[in-house]
Amino acid sequence: MQPSYGKVFLTFARNSLIRDMSFRTNFIMQCLSSIAWAGMNFALFKIIYQFTDAIGRESGWKENEFFVFLGTIWIVNSLIQTFFMANAQEFSELIRTGKLDFALLKPIDTQFLISFPRVNWSQVPNGLLGLGLVIVSVRQLQLDPSKELFFSVGMVIIYLIFVICGAFVMYSVMIILASTSIWLGRNQNLYNFWFYITNFYRYPMEIYQRNGIGWALWGTFTFVVPILVVSNIPARVLAQPLGTPFKTWELGLAAYAVIAAIGSLFISRSIFKLALKSYRSASS
Repeated sequence: MQPSYGKVFLTFARNSLIRDMSFRTNFIMQCLSSIAWAGMNFALFKIIYQFTDAIGRESGWKENEFFVFLGTIWIVNSLIQTFFMANAQEFSELIRTGKLDFALLKPIDTQFLISFPRVNWSQVPNGLLGLGLVIVSVRQLQLDPSKELFFSVGMVIIYLIFVICGAFVMYSVMIILASTSIWLGRNQNLYNFWFYITNFYRYPMEIYQRNGIGWALWGTFTFVVPILVVSNIPARVLAQPLGTPFKTWELGLAAYAVIAAIGSLFISRSIFKLALKSYRSASS
């Protein structure tokens, strides 16, 4: 009988919540740490906007537009940190201790099984803060008399679709990094690699479109490792392009974000399967 993936995931989520509630002080401290990080991040850019009107070129990100962008980053980060990061870090331990053998023997997809066993509930507040920041910033944009923005339910749905696409891209990058543990033995640098790569998507892509090195970074992290589309595209849907008609290149970039998400999932799945073929049981 084919297992119900939904029920398995809900069981994982329930067990994780019970475990977190068993150590409530630690859970509360992790939540506060996540909130503090978001608060400092917000304060930093609030200070920056005391000295500039926009980030980027002349049509760059105004303050409320950028806070839609920042809230989007928090939402995507929360999704990744809540559902995938701890599990990807644990993958190398499964290999080292031989527990991956048991995962391979279970009548359920191995990638699913190693991707979702732990849900980090302490990262949920960060996503809620991001959602709140997006809502408040969008309301401020609506009240801005210098803009003629039109918001609809359809645009919110499109925004959510692009947020999901961004989460898929980030998950795919994480699975590829985690899969290297099978070849490298014990990949202790997963989080470091993850931080170095994802640090680029925390800023608008316009800041890279300046000189030779900037354009090289923009091309690499848009088309080779497509992490710049993770936050830039959904934020643009609600913040930037709605006051004026979509430019052709922006429509193309939006379509590419969907293609990149699907392609990233396919590539990461292929690499994960290839890595499993190289796996040798701990008892072999």
